[in-house]
Amino acid sequence: MATGVAYGRSVDAVQVNALAANVAVPEDLQWTDERRGEEFRLTSITIRMLPDGSLAAKAYGRPTAGGRGAYTSFPVPERPELAGLVAAAAAEAARRWAQASEACDVSGDR
Repeated sequence: MATGVAYGRSVDAVQVNALAANVAVPEDLQWTDERRGEEFRLTSITIRMLPDGSLAAKAYGRPTAGGRGAYTSFPVPERPELAGLVAAAAAEAARRWAQASEACDVSGDR
């Protein structure tokens, strides 16, 4: 856990509940799954860092028959290439968070 003071606030007093990143699944790694009799092609993964520092990942996609369908999460299969994608995305998100925190602009102009 970080300690010290940032922007006039004790870093120890800041409680971050979760961080999230969304990553597109490359076409060659996409898969299908079924929910309530409807088949979905999974095209994105949302990765969350939980308060204990562990990662949780859920996949999202669109019905293969077309249309919008429900926003339904699916488990990410235990495949080495998907685990590698999640790890690479988490590392890139960490890099971006670190870079953004160095140039923190909380003006709301973005």
